[in-house]
Amino acid sequence: MADARVFQPVRRFGATTRPDAWWLQSAVTFVIFLAFIVYATWAGYSNANYEYGPYLSPMYSPLLFGPSAHAWFGGPAQPGWWPPFLHYSAAVLVLIFPLGFRVTCYYYRGAYYKAFWADPVACAVGEPRQTYLGERWFPLVLQNIHRYFLYFALVFVVILGTDAWKAMWFPADGSNVLVAGGATTFGMGVGTIVLALNVVFIACYTFGCHSLRHLVGGALDVMSGRPVRKTAYACVSCFNRWHMNWAWTSLIWVGFTDLYVRMCAMGVWHDVRLF
Repeated sequence: MADARVFQPVRRFGATTRPDAWWLQSAVTFVIFLAFIVYATWAGYSNANYEYGPYLSPMYSPLLFGPSAHAWFGGPAQPGWWPPFLHYSAAVLVLIFPLGFRVTCYYYRGAYYKAFWADPVACAVGEPRQTYLGERWFPLVLQNIHRYFLYFALVFVVILGTDAWKAMWFPADGSNVLVAGGATTFGMGVGTIVLALNVVFIACYTFGCHSLRHLVGGALDVMSGRPVRKTAYACVSCFNRWHMNWAWTSLIWVGFTDLYVRMCAMGVWHDVRLF
């Protein structure tokens, strides 16, 4: 016989008739997100130990200024136009784009709305407020710019892929300092694999984006006459089925990639050259 129980709407915060541990998923999400926010804030603010030989932390990529071989435009470590009364970090110039892409992500919204704001707490669980405004008003209306952050995210996949390629070219003198224009030799270390996996995970997360799915084919009612867009739509849909998994994997791995480069630069960890 089918279960005939009916769950009545609940008004009191946290009130529910659910017998399961409905709070567990949000609690885990809260802990992991908070840990990443604290670490990323510290790592981005430190402005140090973000490169080691051919390795560059993804939190500082692309490195726009500085005497480093990784820098795009060279010059001093801190640009002359930067206000001297503000703490400078190379990560500040670039981190806003991948951060904006994740913060406005459809999956992440649902995750941190529940974990940090309890809005909603969970299905059939009493909420702390009685009204629902949605994302039509400031500041949550800004979530609608997610599709524009997607364009930057696609560019960052290429940039991080380039970093992974550069991570295969080590200083020919065997040192841990990569000099602009200096001789290099092809090789692979553990850090090369770490950076390469970072690109793979971020690419899988980006290519499964709901906005990308709409961009390549979602605006069409019928795709039978558009074979290229139909194939692209199916491909993005394939990534989209694992969007939550890629979101978590890429988030944790980008933090670990920065940590790996940082520990090597500080001399705490020793990078193993495979060949």
